[in-house]
Amino acid sequence: MSLRIQQVTKKFGSFKAVDQLSLEITPGEMFGFLGANGAGKTTTFRMVLGLLDASEGNITWNGKDIDYSTSPEIGYLPEERGLYPKMKVKDQIVYLARLRGMEKKEVLKELTYWLERFNVPQYLEKKVEELSKGNQQKIQFIASIIHKPKLLILDEPFSGLDPVNVELLKDAVREIKQNGTTIVFSSHRMEHVEELCESLCIMHKGRPVLHGGLKEIKRSFGKKNILIHADFDLRDLKEFDGVTKLKETTEGVLLQVESETAAEKVFHHVVQKGFLRKFELEEPSLNDIFIEKVGTSYE
Repeated sequence: MSLRIQQVTKKFGSFKAVDQLSLEITPGEMFGFLGANGAGKTTTFRMVLGLLDASEGNITWNGKDIDYSTSPEIGYLPEERGLYPKMKVKDQIVYLARLRGMEKKEVLKELTYWLERFNVPQYLEKKVEELSKGNQQKIQFIASIIHKPKLLILDEPFSGLDPVNVELLKDAVREIKQNGTTIVFSSHRMEHVEELCESLCIMHKGRPVLHGGLKEIKRSFGKKNILIHADFDLRDLKEFDGVTKLKETTEGVLLQVESETAAEKVFHHVVQKGFLRKFELEEPSLNDIFIEKVGTSYE
């Protein structure tokens, strides 16, 4: 069951929020959408969900146009909170899951599992407004996955969560993927996309500027990072042949170099100067690639 987006454009008046986007997301894949605010991610999600019509192009799920018949197969976690604050957690989830065609008994069984999984079983009878923002996010996540969707769309799923709850949610996302669900998510946090996604698309002003498998994207970028810890001054490496960037750290420097050959030359140069505590060659980060492609830092 693949999600196919073909030559999709969305205009609001003369403004193009999404411009000629084409993607195919394969079954069971975890796919990341990256882009600054206003890049077109949420607009794309809303078209995939059938909440907005594309101005041009078409979107299909499992070869079918997306409409009310496909909605039980899709789960959506919006960036904005969308729960009824005065309703109890149990009543809210039962109501939303019944709309997806589930029986109440099955809903309560799943809800009990997920509340225990998220360490909040005591919230079953609480009103949503009584919960912290982070715990509201957990309930909203449960609402998006309770019906076991085949396609799950998560718009900034980790926003507002502390590090412990981010890990809880990541583990839940991995479990859902292992059960065969195709997952598409956007995140402001590059490291989350690097950790979870096999493929990604970087969008900028409505257009895809980079699209493909994470490993291939990093490999084709060419440049590498070197982390060096030493007790002597390394700032002169900024002018070294093959070094494109130097950033000082508390224990040394982080260099961006043009190739592995350049890294080797740097190593031979610094090893003669004194004792090295660390010399580590790393793949470029997604943030490095984003800056190169879009010309600005993601954050």
